[in-house]
Amino acid sequence: MHEAAIRAEQLTRRFGVVAALNAVDLTVLTGEAVAIFGPNGAGKTTLLRVCGTLLRPSAGRVHLFGEDLRGAGAAVRRRLGVLSHQSFLYPDLTPTENLEFYARMYRVDAARVAELIDRTGLAGWAHRPVRTLSRGLEQRCALARALLHHPDLLLLDEPFSGLDVEAVQQIETLLGEERRRGVTMMLTTHDVERGAALCERALVLARGQLRWDGPSADLSRERVEGLFQIRRAG
Repeated sequence: MHEAAIRAEQLTRRFGVVAALNAVDLTVLTGEAVAIFGPNGAGKTTLLRVCGTLLRPSAGRVHLFGEDLRGAGAAVRRRLGVLSHQSFLYPDLTPTENLEFYARMYRVDAARVAELIDRTGLAGWAHRPVRTLSRGLEQRCALARALLHHPDLLLLDEPFSGLDVEAVQQIETLLGEERRRGVTMMLTTHDVERGAALCERALVLARGQLRWDGPSADLSRERVEGLFQIRRAG
């Protein structure tokens, strides 16, 4: 029987009087890949940030690999790879220097840095300060940072944002390899077809509530848009 990588019970996160997440119950088993869809403001990013230990819940509980998030220490955080809207890169350092810094933190061999620089298509920009890179190149470097230490759980917020077609294909290949390695993955995306191709399970969030949970093969773009209309009508 698979262990639960994520177990959320009545998870609620408020910002002032606004409930970005409202009593969400969710279980993600180890090895699952889950795509999260929803309109802007649905709570997708907030869910990933709470599961990634970047935000505290206002109410409810989250367990990561069986450990309560409220007491999660470095050992649990080491098992996470998080790609957020913030890159968590140092702008005056190059992609190589950034990855080498994180490699020392995670005690990862330098060969892994060179591998990811190559695999993410950053070789031509590896020695330029991050602040001089385009949004798409910075996104590639941030993903390399998230993958650097071979995490057990990947939390990816719009991983294809700002990427050209070639970069998207490179990242899809990398994530496919991570899936074959057995990594658990939860990602947000507005691209229903791409999310469904990468993940066998899909969620739809609206107004901070879970509106749909099932096989991604059963969730078409039209059905997602219909759920959004339910949200607006409600």
